[in-house]
Amino acid sequence: MSKQAFAFPTSTRLFLRRLISHWQEQSAIIRTAADWTVLLYIIIPGGLLGGRLYYGYWNNELPNWTSVVPFMLMPALLVIVIGTGGMVLLLQEGDLLFLRQRQDWINTIISRGIIYSLAVTSLKIAAVYTLMLPFIIRGYGLTWDAALSLLILTLACSWCVKLLGHIVKVQHQGWRRWLWQVPAVALPCGIYFRVAQLGDTYSMLMWITAALFALATLFSIRYRVRLRGTFMNDVREDYKQRMRIAGLMLRGVLSKPRPTRYKPWVFRKSQPLLSSKLPESRLSATAIKALIRNPAHLKLYLSFTGVSLVAILIAPAFLKWIIFIVLTSLMTYWLFSFWSLFIEDDYIGILPFTKEQKAEAGSRAVPILLMPFAVLCSAVVCFSIYAWWGLVLFIPIGAAAGIMVSRIFGAIRLAR
Repeated sequence: MSKQAFAFPTSTRLFLRRLISHWQEQSAIIRTAADWTVLLYIIIPGGLLGGRLYYGYWNNELPNWTSVVPFMLMPALLVIVIGTGGMVLLLQEGDLLFLRQRQDWINTIISRGIIYSLAVTSLKIAAVYTLMLPFIIRGYGLTWDAALSLLILTLACSWCVKLLGHIVKVQHQGWRRWLWQVPAVALPCGIYFRVAQLGDTYSMLMWITAALFALATLFSIRYRVRLRGTFMNDVREDYKQRMRIAGLMLRGVLSKPRPTRYKPWVFRKSQPLLSSKLPESRLSATAIKALIRNPAHLKLYLSFTGVSLVAILIAPAFLKWIIFIVLTSLMTYWLFSFWSLFIEDDYIGILPFTKEQKAEAGSRAVPILLMPFAVLCSAVVCFSIYAWWGLVLFIPIGAAAGIMVSRIFGAIRLAR
């Protein structure tokens, strides 16, 4: 069968079709937030105002802060730009079925996707650098040669960081990914920041470092094209990058989905948490694990605990115990609200627990969850008022307060 029988007879034409589809997809996402009429009302006045300000930075006096802020702010801002963003290789899930037999096509798509991503990165860096150029030249006194050297260094570092960071993301998961980010991203950015600070004095140093970054980029491209066994991770990273604009638009509307984990951070082996083997104890342990394993609930618990400790610490001595009781009551109320949501979950609903068993499980789970909060708050109160005697008093007082408040709320909130 001839190549002309296929819709895309060559890998280059397939890549171009996917690139056009990618642009159309991003354009459609933007149009969901604002049509071109609205954008023109924003872009035209904003462009005119921004152009006038930019012209003024070149021809009029610069703001006073340029004489106060050190030059290291410029490379620091560029480091932030370098460290953001990712790579789009334009791979799709269907390639696993239709293109795996044509490895040269996969290699062509990956290599051209790398070139496209680096080109987009270069345009982003150039745009930001152009906006910063009046301050670099006029504010900090760099020569045009030094400014050009800094731009080349920034571009080479951004290419290197993008490729190394992408390779780490598709090869590693969990804490190993963050650990490998240090040599892949943090180290090149640190070298860039240090060399950029010395660049005005040692201009040749910037060129040598840029050449090393470019050499590392070439080796990284060669390694990435030959990399095998990461296809599904490549597709996942591509999808994540393509949805960045949509994620920014939906950030204030929808909560961020929880990342997929193969194992939880805590209680990884799912051992019994409580010694008792009664059904009520098993249900209580499940609720405790559910709160601790849920990042949103755990963050809220820790945040409220931190705010409560500070509030008790800065309060006058005669108000500390009152604030302690009020805050413990608020935490107890929230924990019982969490228990209500947990027990009404569809999965829990299919389990054969009676209403009495659920109430008994709640009366066991909430005091356990409340105990760390109550003991810590009690420690702040006791050490603030009773000095060294607080070392003896804070644990029994905190435990007693937690148990009493949870029993009072349990009698009201738990239906038996």
